[in-house]
Amino acid sequence: MSALFEPLTLRSVTVPNRVWMAPMCQYSAAADGPDRGAPTDWHLAHLGARASGGLGLALAEATAVTPEGRISPYDLGLWNDRQQEAFARIARFLAGQGTVPGIQLAHAGRKASTERTWVERGAPLTPGDGHGWRPVAPSPLPFAAAHTTPAELTREQIAEIVRGFADSARRAHEAGFKVVEVHGAHGYLINEFLSPFTNRRTDEYGGSFEGRTRFALEVVDAVRAVWPDELPLFFRISATDWLTENPEDDREGWTADDTVRFAKELLGRGVDLLDTSTGGNAPDARIEAVPGYQVPFAERVKKETDLPVGAVGLITEPRQAEQIVASGQADAVLLGRELLRRPYWANEAAAELGAEPRRPVQYHRA
Repeated sequence: MSALFEPLTLRSVTVPNRVWMAPMCQYSAAADGPDRGAPTDWHLAHLGARASGGLGLALAEATAVTPEGRISPYDLGLWNDRQQEAFARIARFLAGQGTVPGIQLAHAGRKASTERTWVERGAPLTPGDGHGWRPVAPSPLPFAAAHTTPAELTREQIAEIVRGFADSARRAHEAGFKVVEVHGAHGYLINEFLSPFTNRRTDEYGGSFEGRTRFALEVVDAVRAVWPDELPLFFRISATDWLTENPEDDREGWTADDTVRFAKELLGRGVDLLDTSTGGNAPDARIEAVPGYQVPFAERVKKETDLPVGAVGLITEPRQAEQIVASGQADAVLLGRELLRRPYWANEAAAELGAEPRRPVQYHRA
């Protein structure tokens, strides 16, 4: 039996295999009007095709908990009934294909208000651009020179965002999702609070490790309070800002040591899996992206804590993924760009590794 195609049970949810779809923004929601932020036929087709390709779990892309938390005006959101109803259709379809439906909840922080990635490479939008707005962040530090300087969040605004995460999690459950993931990676708002590179606050939300992790833990506690006890909660993290790994870079950032320490906190707060990525917070960080380059960070968390982990990052071949799971480096693999290229990767991997592909009955002649 292939380790990659063994089921994994988290709380009451049994995921049929360890091949999962990572959240990937499609920038295809309406930017305004009554359907602003709601998933469209594109999202149903995009997620549905990969579910019918045999995935164990599919995580819908970063879904903003407030309008200003979107990365771009064309991002998904889950703060109203219309969005919730559109998501329910997708969750039903994924479940109908035997794939566990999941959703990632997010706030973009200082990286908000940008164009779609295929338009001027995701250039920042300003309030004067029509669809743009001023982003918010822990500290008034722009992501890059061309980006708008964000407004520093007040304590009251922080509390509002925490409530937004909880409200979106409640809506996700009502829409039929079985897994919710809090996005704490890639330089977005929670990651900005965690890292001393972007968090220069002097109040209780900054300074020490305890201060910088306060906002993230408040979000986790608020989500766990409304998310049913029988359903799993994930947290996606950037295990490093890739600053301390470069001996020529003297800037202080979030480190692998911080991630291990924080993982123990998350486990105690009811998080069931750490989706372990890296980077995205420092735009000029030096990263050597080779196959499986992020797997060691997941492996370390797994070895040094009791928290299950998912591995990501240039995992493209079935035997590579099999080795990651079989050797105990991670409990599951999450594929991103490779699933854009090969929607049926899971079934192709099953055939190569001697497991049984899970094809829709409509494709029985295949």
